Amino acid sequence: MDKLIIGRYIPGHSLIHRLDPRCKLLSMIVFILIVFWANNLSTNLLMIAFIIGLILLSRINFFFFLGGLKPMVGLILFTTFFQAFFTRGGGDVYWSFWIFQLSSQGLQQAGIVFVRFVLIIFFSTLLTLTTMPLSIADGVEALLGPLNRFKIPVHEIGLMLSMSLRFVPTLMDDTIRIMNAQRARGVDFNEGSLLQKIKSIIPILIPLFASSFKRADALATAMEARGYQGGTGRSKYRVLAWQLKDSLAILTLLAFAVLLFFLKT
Repeated sequence: MDKLIIGRYIPGHSLIHRLDPRCKLLSMIVFILIVFWANNLSTNLLMIAFIIGLILLSRINFFFFLGGLKPMVGLILFTTFFQAFFTRGGGDVYWSFWIFQLSSQGLQQAGIVFVRFVLIIFFSTLLTLTTMPLSIADGVEALLGPLNRFKIPVHEIGLMLSMSLRFVPTLMDDTIRIMNAQRARGVDFNEGSLLQKIKSIIPILIPLFASSFKRADALATAMEARGYQGGTGRSKYRVLAWQLKDSLAILTLLAFAVLLFFLKT
């Protein structure tokens, strides 16, 4: 868990860091949509080259991203396994037993799903690593601004998102601290059957929930003590400004999307 990097921010002055948060959020939405267009070798290679180029532009160590994938390996492999052994259709069948079947079609689909998972995780991680949580909240609030006409609490949604991203690393640190304390008391999280391992998580969850509620109460008290009244009439220390580089970034991504559309099968 100490390798989880989603939600963490690394200060920097790269081109990706200096983009408007609204541009990054819109880019993430477009990227998630077009990643499902990559359904053959050429389009997947283009997507991989594109995300590697973005990582290089951010000036963040590529191996740092790979390390951040470790906590998600289980979910990725689980999904890839289902895609490989439960896909039925054309192609050569290499192995079959009961409801399981391993075929060339299944392996191809599993590879595509694996690449999609990695690409989406890399892009979302790049967003949080290069954008401060407050800037993400401001970007979400600005993009959802038109919904204010329908009495939707846009500012509160942005605030909740900001606090959620901010406290993801804190919760991970609390989890590591609690696990180390339980190990010092003789708890072994790696021994026993699957049921015993699940039961060993309970001594982690209870103090984690308690500390989370305590931190949330302290945060609410601090906000009230500082006179927080919501988003109505509030000024902002950091004012978002859409610049030429943001427009060029969106146009580049759209051009890339058009290229993928014509190359997909």
